[in-house]
Parts: sequence; C-alpha cells; structure tokens
Amino acid sequence: MERWATFDCYGTLVDWNGGIRAELEKLFGAARADELLARYHELEPKIQVSKPGASYREVLTVALELLAAETGLTLPEGETSVLARSLPSWPVFDDVRPRLTEARSRGWRLGILSNTDRDLIDASVEALGVPFETAIVAGEIGSYKPAHLHWEVFYEQTGADPAGHVHVAQSIYHDIAPAAELGIPSIWINRLGEADDPRPRRTLTSLTGLADALDGAVSR
Repeated sequence: MERWATFDCYGTLVDWNGGIRAELEKLFGAARADELLARYHELEPKIQVSKPGASYREVLTVALELLAAETGLTLPEGETSVLARSLPSWPVFDDVRPRLTEARSRGWRLGILSNTDRDLIDASVEALGVPFETAIVAGEIGSYKPAHLHWEVFYEQTGADPAGHVHVAQSIYHDIAPAAELGIPSIWINRLGEADDPRPRRTLTSLTGLADALDGAVSR
C-alpha cells in the first residue's frame, strides 16, 4: 500500500506569520505589527469563506486593504499587493528539509493541500527543496480549507488509499478539524504553543519526530 503524507504549507512548512508580520512591520511600524497580524488572522478566513472562487492573491490584497481601512492606517501607493509579491520569499522553517527528506526515505509520498495559487505554491516548493508528488491549490479548485474539497480532489487525482493517508498541519481551524470530520488521521504541528486538542492522532511542536509519527499513524 502506498503511504501518503499531505501537508498544509503556510504555517506548517513556510513561516506564514513571520512572512506577513515582516511586511506589516515595513508598512506600519514594529509597534503595531503584532496587533495587526492578530487582526489579519481574523479577516483572511472570512474573505475566503465569502469569496471561495477568489485567487489567493486577491484574498491577500483585500485582507490587507480591509486591515488598513478599519485601523485608520494608510497603505502606501502601489503596496496593496505587497503580501502576494513577498510570499515567495517567506522563510522556510529550519526543520522542514531534513524531516521531509527522512519521511521520503521511509517511502512516504508527499503532497500539499494549500489555500494558495499555483505560481505561489510552485515558488514555495522550490524554496522547500524537497520534491512533492502533488499540490492541490485553492486557486485552481475554487475552494478554501476548511471546506473539504482539497481532500476530495486529492483522492480523485491520486487514487490514494485513505488507510495509508495522514494529513500534517499547524492550523486546527483550516486543517486538523476538517481532517477529523473526514476521518483522516492527522499530525498537528503545534508551532504556536496552543492548548491541547484531542482531534489529531499525534501532536508535535515541530517537524522533529515526523517520520516516526507518520509511521505510527497508519498500519504497514
């Protein structure tokens, strides 16, 4: 049986918070960057729910414009698309390449299920430096997680056996909760030190130990 590990990308493999916070700090200053990032976290999912067919570029742009408007801040001219432009340079977590390489060496096939666009995920995969067999992106399927379509398309495209599939992600809302709804075992990468949650099969604070956790999550 083929074994598949699918991953969320931004927040799990790529430092989503670090990438967006850096741009908010450049635009509006360090003093308000954390506050603005917290509010951005609230705005982006609402836009994705209300506009499931929008590209992620559009989501990033609209969320930044709304954030500025509601906080009384002024976006410099030409900077409304700065988040999308900066995304390919968002930093990869240091633990990603060695731990994914180890998982591949144990026979795991790797996929990405991401709320992004094709060109953006391609740039990030290149930065990750590890091959992935597939990447399902919101910009092509017209749906954003936590809706279930990413997983449905993954099974349609790969023919993966659910008995050999594990999903790995940092976000409870976008990934761990819907995986639980679908009966898919998951590994929660709790990078932010959040409170315990019963839904993932395993919880790790980083990708250290990932290959062992994957092996333990499915039968051989």
